[in-house]
Amino acid sequence: MSEKILGEITSINGNMISVRFKGNIVQNEVGYVILGDERLKSEVIKIKDDLAFMQVYELTKGIKIGDPVEFTHEMLSVQLGPGVLSRVYDGLQNPLNALAEKYGFFLPRGVVLDAVDLEKRWTFSPSVKKGDVVYRGMSLGSVPEGIFDHKIMVPFNFYDEYTVESIVQNGDYKVTDEVAVLTDSRGEKHSVIMLFEWPVKVPIDAYTQKLIPREPMSTRVRIVDTFFPVNKGGTYCIPGPFGAGKTVLQQLTSRYADVDIVIIAACGERAGEVVETLREFPKLEDPRTGKTLMERTVIICNTSSMPVAAREASVYTAATIGEYYRQMGLDVLILADSTSRWAQAMREVSGRLEEIPGEEAFPAYLESRIAEFYERAGYVELPDGTFGSLTIGGTVSPAGGNFEEPVTQATLKVVGAFHGLSRARSDARRYPAIDPLDSWSKYKGIIPAEKVEEAHDVLRRGNEVHQMMMVVGEEGTSLDDFVVYLKSEFLDSVYLQQDGFDPVDASCSSERQLYVFEKIHNILMDTYTFSSKEEARKFFNVLRQLVIDWNYIPMEKDEFKTQEKEIENHLKKVRTKKSAA
Repeated sequence: MSEKILGEITSINGNMISVRFKGNIVQNEVGYVILGDERLKSEVIKIKDDLAFMQVYELTKGIKIGDPVEFTHEMLSVQLGPGVLSRVYDGLQNPLNALAEKYGFFLPRGVVLDAVDLEKRWTFSPSVKKGDVVYRGMSLGSVPEGIFDHKIMVPFNFYDEYTVESIVQNGDYKVTDEVAVLTDSRGEKHSVIMLFEWPVKVPIDAYTQKLIPREPMSTRVRIVDTFFPVNKGGTYCIPGPFGAGKTVLQQLTSRYADVDIVIIAACGERAGEVVETLREFPKLEDPRTGKTLMERTVIICNTSSMPVAAREASVYTAATIGEYYRQMGLDVLILADSTSRWAQAMREVSGRLEEIPGEEAFPAYLESRIAEFYERAGYVELPDGTFGSLTIGGTVSPAGGNFEEPVTQATLKVVGAFHGLSRARSDARRYPAIDPLDSWSKYKGIIPAEKVEEAHDVLRRGNEVHQMMMVVGEEGTSLDDFVVYLKSEFLDSVYLQQDGFDPVDASCSSERQLYVFEKIHNILMDTYTFSSKEEARKFFNVLRQLVIDWNYIPMEKDEFKTQEKEIENHLKKVRTKKSAA
């Protein structure tokens, strides 16, 4: 048993305290400020000689110089095991629903509850037998958790080669019950239960290799899947001004994305948005299972009114839980909203540490911290030959929608796709408000790249004509240029925009996107002869409405083909006119 190390507070600056100590402590070690019966959780973020600088994860009211601090010899960690799914946690993995039941809606300081129910019994099925050789991250058995088989793995901090000494039979067990005994290479025996802890700032790397993401992650959002795709195990960011639809886009993605588990990290968001998420998710139907979406979701809830230091912890907690489920061969999506608030928390902590500031007073290590977070994503091969993925999507809330600010620029350097939201598109009610001219992706999508580029070129040329029309008016534009403009507006209206309230249009499958985009592409690449701009406008207005109505019809219904024929008949009118000419 390690000797208990105590310290004494020497200064207080907001949620930052300095503690003089005797003995040995390490970076990121957890300590507790002893304030009467309260124990306030803190973390060591800097050590200088015999002085430790710690950030307190609770309100620091009442703390004074001379108060004792007890160090734990443990890193800031989360509990990993069955029962994490469908939970709502704070940044330190305290279950908020359980806290509310026990203490009411006004939570006292210093309260810590177990992340999972220790009394619940799980039906364990072993997958190894006595004498088998196992390594960290390998499965010893599984328990059903919702629609998934939750693998009970060799703890990730078991770095040796182990022989299974004993394994329990099929049966119901608590997470604290012993399920296996492993013997290491030195002959020492280790008891394994279903629950173990892992430090949040240490990536889980119990896989064989990390591969380049190749498989597209279908979000069923046309502008994303077709123009700016994201691959499973990839990274992307959604910067945009306030009110541009970041949260709604994230909720649609979490509902329809082709992933097994969704983890939402509400990092410093306004309480109203978080409350909306907490109210909506238990009611939303999961398209895959017909049950509630919450059954395969974890919410890490850390609002702007909570202590600022916990924002950083919430991001790392989400990443660690995501890596844990990836280790089971599942596809996991983390939606961090918003990384700007996390960066602001870093800036505040850095200021209290009196570090030399970088651009806009953000710490000089801002870029490396953001890169470390997104690098935890990846598509990995596991020891049993299966594959798992962790995709990370972070929203950024730049002040005034300025994408040149440090957090956005630092994020763009490390992500694989950029979905920039536009205030102009949002104000024009063009949702999703992703700007098709500013956004980009390094990933390969479901549509052939050359056809996407041709459609993108129509959008660019149409925008150039629109800018010219803003100066010289429609009269000063040639008929050919005006048709290019109408084509770009047609593509925007019928394909880039989606109705999030319509059950069909809100979720456009990959199969449907391939089929519809082929039709749209043919319309864009075709040449048309009109006698006047008014005739061209009337033609595209009718065509646009026909295709929008087509978007609302399920693909398997007869009406889908009927509407398609109407579109073809409308196009034939112009083609017949061209032939006659």
